[in-house]
Amino acid sequence: MRRATIERKTKETQIELSFTVDGTGRVDIDTGIGFLDHMLTLFAGHGLFDLTVKATGDLHIDEHHTAEDVFICLGRALDQALGDRRGIVRTAHSYVPMDEALALVAVDLGGRPYSVFDADFVTPKLGQLGADLLFHLFESLAIHGRMNLHAKVLYGRNDHHKAEALFKALARALDAATQLDPRRADVPSTKGTLIA
Repeated sequence: MRRATIERKTKETQIELSFTVDGTGRVDIDTGIGFLDHMLTLFAGHGLFDLTVKATGDLHIDEHHTAEDVFICLGRALDQALGDRRGIVRTAHSYVPMDEALALVAVDLGGRPYSVFDADFVTPKLGQLGADLLFHLFESLAIHGRMNLHAKVLYGRNDHHKAEALFKALARALDAATQLDPRRADVPSTKGTLIA
């Protein structure tokens, strides 16, 4: 099974995260940040990933460290679970609507970390999660998951709907990109290797 468990302990946070690529959407998530739990639950459900997250952090300061460290761990778990990435499809994209909002996420699991995030939010907070943090979470996932990740909200009025569309699109794009192509015996690169 393509699965990884990551533990991260700092003076700011303690995180235990398990991630299974070929799952069924099972979740057990508790970050102490309700909206983040909601987005991670959507991510796992729509990507058919199994995801367990237990996080405690300095929420008496704010949500930044906890949310950031969860996505560092998620990226590392994805990277470890994929191993040498032999046989994967590698690139994929997904458009997902959520009522009046429409989001696009495109990913390339070729090993080169890069993130582009294009979305405007009107409200400063989504529940307990700062809307400005969403860019940083996607960026942290891209860096530690060693992927190109492009995310864009094409349009929408409601910030909750925009965020939900982004996380569902991320899930579906990653699900498609991590699929194993039975025709491919080696890594998905004409170079014969992926960037380490």
